[in-house]
Amino acid sequence: MNKYSSTSRNQATPLTIPEIDHLLANIKTKKEHGTLPQKVGQPTASLSIKEITKKVDDASKQMEEMFQHIKDKGKIPLSEIKEDILPTIKQAAEIPHLYHLFYELNSKDEYTYRHTICVGIIATLIGKWLKLHPNDLTNLTLGATLHDIGKTKIPTEILNKPGKLTKEEYSEMKLHTVYGYELLKGIQTINERVALVALQHHEREDGRGYPFGLKSHQIDAFSKIVSIADVFHAMSSSRVYHQASPFYLVMKQMQEDAFGKFDPNIMLIFLYKLMDSLTGKKVQLTDGSFGTILMIHPYDPLRSLVKVNDQLIDLRYNRELQITQILEEED
Repeated sequence: MNKYSSTSRNQATPLTIPEIDHLLANIKTKKEHGTLPQKVGQPTASLSIKEITKKVDDASKQMEEMFQHIKDKGKIPLSEIKEDILPTIKQAAEIPHLYHLFYELNSKDEYTYRHTICVGIIATLIGKWLKLHPNDLTNLTLGATLHDIGKTKIPTEILNKPGKLTKEEYSEMKLHTVYGYELLKGIQTINERVALVALQHHEREDGRGYPFGLKSHQIDAFSKIVSIADVFHAMSSSRVYHQASPFYLVMKQMQEDAFGKFDPNIMLIFLYKLMDSLTGKKVQLTDGSFGTILMIHPYDPLRSLVKVNDQLIDLRYNRELQITQILEEED
């Protein structure tokens, strides 16, 4: 029998030598770079998150004003976006405590304009993890921030409708991708891929997206990145007609969609990096026990190595167990 296939949660799961080496190397690397999980309430981390949350609040309000300007004038105030909005997004993407950051951002009531900022942050993070060239990363950040700019052309009564859209209303809503592309494609000072993001961020690998039902090889890589950021933030956020899904359920759904709807290479990197930022975080398991995430497995990031009391539980080999909740500070 495989030495990992423990069926009882009371039995500790042994680690291989490579896994132990990986765990130790991970800890050593984080210690050297000063990124070990900090104690709850540590002033420096808390302050930086509060500061960037305030800046995101301000950027969201600015974005609301810019959307109104575009509605009225039909032109995008590109210089203001580059000078006032993008620096905040890039700064937020430097925060190492991703879960705490998004918990703060997603706890807000307002959605539409904050969504553009948060998608910019998430897409920028993914771009950094993919080691994009700085110029490409800048274009990705801009494209992600402007991905929903076509919604400025959607009637307000449809955009802000609290209930389910009719078939006709949904058809109009889907046109925001085309409207956004048309707004951006004529601006000579931006890369054409920025406009493609607006057009393609609802396309899917399996060809079941819109507006054109493109398949994998037909979709620009920036659009693939933004589609992941867009869905992650949408699922994680509360709106008038939609309650935010628990963090771990969002991650589970995205993992299930990794092969079919989204580019699996980008999605798996996103899931691994986001889960890896939770190393040291306290969690609750499906049997009611509490533990701490010790290590994330690169090829199955949601089934982590968790320490429960004095036992190591490898969720890859304890399939009846899973993480149900990432515990907040007050928990």
